[in-house]
Amino acid sequence: MADFRPLPRMRLNLGIRRRLAALFDGDWRRIELLYSILFTLPGSPILYYGDEIGMGDNIWLDDRDGVRTPMQWEAGPNGGFSCGGIPLKCLYTPLIDDERFGYRIVNVASQRADQGSLWHTLRRMIAVRKGQHALGDGGCEFLPVVNPAGLALVRTNGGETILALHNLSALPQAIALDLSRWQEATVGNLLSARRFPTVGDRPYLVTFRPYEYLWLKL
Repeated sequence: MADFRPLPRMRLNLGIRRRLAALFDGDWRRIELLYSILFTLPGSPILYYGDEIGMGDNIWLDDRDGVRTPMQWEAGPNGGFSCGGIPLKCLYTPLIDDERFGYRIVNVASQRADQGSLWHTLRRMIAVRKGQHALGDGGCEFLPVVNPAGLALVRTNGGETILALHNLSALPQAIALDLSRWQEATVGNLLSARRFPTVGDRPYLVTFRPYEYLWLKL
């Protein structure tokens, strides 16, 4: 945890003080990976406002105001949070205006225009999750994985089975899974066009790009 809070201001015990995007220095691969884990685990996932676009935080504000900065709607005056005629000093908290997470760079308008943005990625994840009952209220089982970089879990509801796989490493990885109970099952990829073979009678080998995640329907 020390890696995520090197400054004393980051360690104040006042509830939510940091945003995920800031903790991971805007590395969208790791941020998307963690949201994939959140959306495939049991329970009700929660997004704090601004997390859908990867907003940053301001640790120098008091209390929890560091994550209460104005929503960054656009790159225009006041970030689109209020009319441009209202002075910045009248906003509840200052806008984030740094080189990494400033409102001119990270905002809803720019991400809606970019099909590869975090905003679009999370919308797709949420839509898929809503359409799969196994992810909403199904049972959960963690599958044994020899490779410590791999996380594999199965969500089931009635006849619906979803296999969620995650590469927790910054390097390409391969994991072999015992899917014998689903032998001869076809494998559908819920998040991308990547194709996978039918489950056979041997360990099922899956290769991953760094921080890649997969939602597979068996």
